Amino acid sequence: MAKVIMVQGTMSNAGKSLVAAGLCRVFRQDGYRVAPFKSQNMALNSYITKEGLEMGRAQVVQAEAAGIEPQVCMNPILLKPTNDIGSQVIVNGEVLGNMPAREYFKYKTKLIPDIMKAYRKLEEQADIIVVEGAGSPAEINLRDNDIVNMGLAEMLDAPVILVGDIDRGGVFAQLLGTIMLVSDDERARIKGLVINKFRGDKTILDPGVEMITERAEIPVVGVLPYIRVSIDDEDSLSGRLTSSQKGIINIVVIRLPRLSNFTDFSAFEQVEGVKVIYTDKPQEIENADMVILPGSKNTIDDLRWLRESGLEAAIKKYSKTGIVFGVCGGYQMLGNTVNDPYGVEGGGKIRGLELIDMETTLKKEKIRTRIRAQVKGAGGALSKINGCMVDGYEIHMGESIVDGKNGTFIEKIISQNGQDHIEKGISAWNGNVYGTYIHGIFDSDGIAHRIIDVLAERKGVSLGKNEDAPDYRQFKEMQYDILADMIRENMDMEAIYKMMGMR
Repeated sequence: MAKVIMVQGTMSNAGKSLVAAGLCRVFRQDGYRVAPFKSQNMALNSYITKEGLEMGRAQVVQAEAAGIEPQVCMNPILLKPTNDIGSQVIVNGEVLGNMPAREYFKYKTKLIPDIMKAYRKLEEQADIIVVEGAGSPAEINLRDNDIVNMGLAEMLDAPVILVGDIDRGGVFAQLLGTIMLVSDDERARIKGLVINKFRGDKTILDPGVEMITERAEIPVVGVLPYIRVSIDDEDSLSGRLTSSQKGIINIVVIRLPRLSNFTDFSAFEQVEGVKVIYTDKPQEIENADMVILPGSKNTIDDLRWLRESGLEAAIKKYSKTGIVFGVCGGYQMLGNTVNDPYGVEGGGKIRGLELIDMETTLKKEKIRTRIRAQVKGAGGALSKINGCMVDGYEIHMGESIVDGKNGTFIEKIISQNGQDHIEKGISAWNGNVYGTYIHGIFDSDGIAHRIIDVLAERKGVSLGKNEDAPDYRQFKEMQYDILADMIRENMDMEAIYKMMGMR
């Protein structure tokens, strides 16, 4: 039977995901087979496995840190918010349906068999399972029928480490308040406390560490510095969404109200001199070197918002001279119309930006598939990406039909009678405007670096040579190793192993 350790937090964005990823890497380096697990995830950033199943990106990152292929059993329940009071419920990678929050709250205990079946499957493959909680275990209004924090810890008989965020202030109140609000049995499961995102001289913190240890009667097993690693962050509170710092090259991503999969653009952020700026202001577009329309959980509503905010007019004006790139929902917006005959997003029909001659119809069934492809036939400003191989995935409700006047520039590698073929609608370009359904396109085969070279050349600036830079996947491996080093240096790993009964 696999050993287990659970990482819970005092709040959202306390650092649970990063700590869990770091532990996955440390255990892997120590020679163990390790797997991540989160019973229920709420996020608009998702991923498609090789089997065509949908899961949250946090466990994908943790699986990468563990050196294993992501599997949907690592995240059996995924909630994708559709509005302020409801979500699309995905179970074992398949859409179960849309539910208001209250309805799901009553329903969720029916999913416990799915949770336990997924966990047991991981137990067959791993020596250690690193489990991540969600939000805070001290949300007393959500304690009944909990399936993701202490309720799950009880189901798995898991020891818990509790992570608090000192960067936002009040970390001792966070930790002690959380401990006071859980039940006696739950408190007994908390075997260690972690103070995360500390900046400065640790000796100044030592009296507080001694006091919290004494009052909580639980040891502090780690004081982690503010770890500066470039690892995908699925949380909507991510600092990348609020940074407005400019670079030599500035890539502007439209911050849609229902923005999804913003990790698609992480590859650009690793290049020195390049800044990715998320904005909802039309004036930010004028001086951009490229504008990206990202994915959306509700294309029609976000397209309507784009129009009302003045961003549509700004993007259309910019496209006459600048490069515009749409991904997934952003790609659909670039077309002539988006039709919703089945009420997938509330029904109706809406005019698109009319930058690509294309019609999109939302379908009842979600398309979920991994993609291997090659860029062929890209004209205009981005012809330099021709020949690049693409390894990504599609995840969308909709089918797009591109008029023959526009070019298709991505050829899927699908063996049919020994021949590859072009699938119409997966991508299109028109002058300086490009779009694709493929998530992960910029992570592949140096595509991000080639695009940046084009942008630098058009701007008349130099960023140096990118040829020797590691590709994004190699870069991420380096970041996971850096994260593991920080965990080893600042957490008592001997204590962690003892919690799991391995010392």
